[in-house]
Amino acid sequence: MTDTTVLVGVVIDEQTLTLDELACACGVDAGWLGQRLAAGLLGCCSGEGAQGRFASAQLQRARRLRAVEQDFDANPELAALVVDLIDEIHRLRAAR
Repeated sequence: MTDTTVLVGVVIDEQTLTLDELACACGVDAGWLGQRLAAGLLGCCSGEGAQGRFASAQLQRARRLRAVEQDFDANPELAALVVDLIDEIHRLRAAR
């Protein structure tokens, strides 16, 4: 039996996560993240491949991608477009 417990917390901007830590925080496996990274849907990280470090922005984006994909049975590219639109709405509302 696999432990599916997901811990939710606040990531401080100065702290970064490894690929495995990011996967755990999002409740997905590292392969899921690797596919989105390879497709350019997750954004940039510092470092390369398994040595990459991810900031809170990538954590938020990965969680949103996962939620859109699961909730709407969306393919990764469509989910990324929806997340981009959500982010743009947040930026526009903050600019008011």
